[in-house]
Amino acid sequence: MTYPMIDPVALTLGPLQLRWYGLMYMVGFVLGWILGRWRATRPGSGWTALEVDDLLTCVMIGIIIGGRLGYVLFYDLPAYLADPMEILRIWNGGMSFHGGLLGVVGAFWYFAHTRRRSFLEVADFVAPLIPQGLFFGRLGNFINAELWGKTSTLPWAMVFPGAGPEPRHPSQLYEALLEGLVLFLLLWIFSAKKRAPGAVAGLFAVGYACFRFAVEFVRLPDAHLGYLAFGWLTMGQLLCLPLLLIGLWLLFRPQAQGNGSVESKVKKTHRAGHRH
Repeated sequence: MTYPMIDPVALTLGPLQLRWYGLMYMVGFVLGWILGRWRATRPGSGWTALEVDDLLTCVMIGIIIGGRLGYVLFYDLPAYLADPMEILRIWNGGMSFHGGLLGVVGAFWYFAHTRRRSFLEVADFVAPLIPQGLFFGRLGNFINAELWGKTSTLPWAMVFPGAGPEPRHPSQLYEALLEGLVLFLLLWIFSAKKRAPGAVAGLFAVGYACFRFAVEFVRLPDAHLGYLAFGWLTMGQLLCLPLLLIGLWLLFRPQAQGNGSVESKVKKTHRAGHRH
């Protein structure tokens, strides 16, 4: 297939340029905000629209700061030490999911601490709102013609600018499909029923780790890092391993089955007493 050669600049207003990469993140945040407000209106949600506004503001800040710093620290620290101002040029690309996740965890902790909610309650509410952001973020990678895959003879392989004349896996689109659409459907269906605290967040962690680990086999690793071990292990796969273990623990920890409903009822009663 022919790569569409989309101009990375969506709109130019004098000296200002609106790039598709940043626009994709904006679309992901707005869609997450809309879905979060909708979830808050469902009977028995225990959330208000104002809380969703405050929470997603914290999450947005965590994603941007954590995602950028994670990429700097995990993937290309020497280059950014040589030119520290490049850290601020987010429009050039360079966001790490795993760094963004750490930023989100920090946002969860801050919100839970200030609103007297449990950390897992916050994580479970937000988890189904994340995959659509991943979907649009990977589309931004595709438009930027970055993070392409290995060479391939498949009918949908593409020749990316700057990647040589060989057709390659459009691995950005694989990740958009799996980490975005498929994971969103899994979480939306799974979270429709009452689950033990941490189970929804656990499914997100397991699903993302498995999908990302699999796509890394056809995605070309960063040139300055290459493969870390065994001729195939990438930094992305290595960072997925602790995420997978944490997700499995959240999904299958035995104490969650016995304590979840009681803990939730106690917290809701406590909050209701404050409202009265």
